[in-house]
Amino acid sequence: MGRVTSDTTATDAAAHAAPEPARQPPVWQRRLRRFGYPAAPPADVRTRLVPAYPRPGGRLWAVFGAGPDAAARLARWSGWGGPLLVALFAGVLRFWNLGSPRKVIFDETYYPKDAWSLLQYGYEGTWAKNANDALVAHPPQILLSPEHSYVVHPPAGKWLIAVGEWALGMNPFGWRFMVALLGTLSVLLICRIGRRLMRSTALGCLAGTLLAVDGLHFVMSRTALLDLIVMFWVVAAFGCLLVDRDRARARLAAALHVGPDGVARPDADVGDRLRLGWRPWRIAAGLCLGLASATKWNGLYFLAAFALMSFLWDVAARRTAGARRPFRSALRRDVLAAFTSTVVVALATYLASWTGWIATKGGYYRDWATTPDGRAAGWTWLPDWLRSLWHYQTEVYAFHTGLTTPHTYQSNPWSWLVLGRPVSYFYEDPKFGQDGCTAAEGCAREVLALGTPLLWWASCFALLYVLYRWLFKRDWRAGAIACGVAAGYLPWFLYQERTIFLFYAVVFVPFLCLALAMMLGAIIGPPGATERRRTIGAVGAGVLVLLIIWNFVYFYPLYTGLPIPKSAWHHRMWFDTWV
Repeated sequence: MGRVTSDTTATDAAAHAAPEPARQPPVWQRRLRRFGYPAAPPADVRTRLVPAYPRPGGRLWAVFGAGPDAAARLARWSGWGGPLLVALFAGVLRFWNLGSPRKVIFDETYYPKDAWSLLQYGYEGTWAKNANDALVAHPPQILLSPEHSYVVHPPAGKWLIAVGEWALGMNPFGWRFMVALLGTLSVLLICRIGRRLMRSTALGCLAGTLLAVDGLHFVMSRTALLDLIVMFWVVAAFGCLLVDRDRARARLAAALHVGPDGVARPDADVGDRLRLGWRPWRIAAGLCLGLASATKWNGLYFLAAFALMSFLWDVAARRTAGARRPFRSALRRDVLAAFTSTVVVALATYLASWTGWIATKGGYYRDWATTPDGRAAGWTWLPDWLRSLWHYQTEVYAFHTGLTTPHTYQSNPWSWLVLGRPVSYFYEDPKFGQDGCTAAEGCAREVLALGTPLLWWASCFALLYVLYRWLFKRDWRAGAIACGVAAGYLPWFLYQERTIFLFYAVVFVPFLCLALAMMLGAIIGPPGATERRRTIGAVGAGVLVLLIIWNFVYFYPLYTGLPIPKSAWHHRMWFDTWV
């Protein structure tokens, strides 16, 4: 047989080739048949490669009084309608009173001002010491000069913040707008990702709802910091890779020969030799991972983890299709294209994010290559801007690895999952009659970057369940979720001496919600379980979800800076380390 180079030629070749002889079952199965145990029906490899979505039912809509036709129509629309409704709910929460507090809170002292400077000069300029107060004064003042300043994060996330400032002005609502928008869209993405991952619209919407009511994600969606932007691009890349996985496996399935019984069986030629062709979704994933890395460098860990995960998915797909040597086949057919689509595209995206710095002359270290130190460093055959940029990156790396200055709210990653030390972004204690305070004892206003406690603590058990599913059941979905958590969480254990904070964990919060949704699906029970079993499971899962929502509502004043009596604030400080 000639070399297979496309879907069409693979299908033709498989159709004219003699089918592979059926594999003999193990000896123990053949012996069991002597005692009346029937042989299992032959498995259709197409179904194993691309599991179908369950047909949506209309029973739920019928409960609300919809007729049969309307119920069927609503069920068909639920794949998009449900996620959009959840995203609308998340958006209302995040945009409601977004400009409050009307202050520059926590690290907003850096990124919104850098974003505005990028709009003006293409690089980060210098702000006066009293610039924060001037920005929220009446009228506001922008105390910016073109003298360059030293910044330690790439510019992509700040350019996104700048879009909101350009459209809505240099004010708290303007600099938080794009972050709130990305936070809302990330909820929509998780709904759709959960649906594709677990082949269940209900579980996908459940994962999105959990993300919508997580306190850390909520606070980060309403604050102009970079970490939520990293999270958005990571989630987008994960979704793109899931679509790419399904499409690549669908090509393998379409190339398999179907026998007279209508069942497709493994074919070694297809598994070993089929080229999977143009994969735009993998390129889109590389673009998203590049944007994540061009916002903060921890996106590079996701680039490495997701690129490896995607390659292993190709190996598994070829094995299922019948490849004799799936790993070698994937190395020959897939690895170069996968590396180019993810790593090369991501690096090109990262470089492109520095266009403003490259195109201008005022940025920090922009002309380093033309100084005596730069000329003595060698590599003079490279463009000056590239050598200057490389020097800048090495200096930034040295800064990040050497950052050990103590901070009141720093925390060790060992304490993150149990919310050991949240970060206070803003705190005021207005007296009676001030700033909406109606309590004689006085009030407290705080924006606390704290995950919804019941959600995070339940997620600890969900992670154990996901690891069990991956290690002992070989469930690729659990492995994908675990990969997302590991890429966002484990690297921080390498920097035990570095000053790090709980809010860095927002990047893997969506994967915690997916893990919890998977565990809740197991609690509800599989479709084939008895009605009594599923009813009991649904009640138990529903109670847990309602408690998580209640927990979010209870802490809502601490997420939004609403004034509450001092005693109410103390009641919400469940641990001394939260103060």
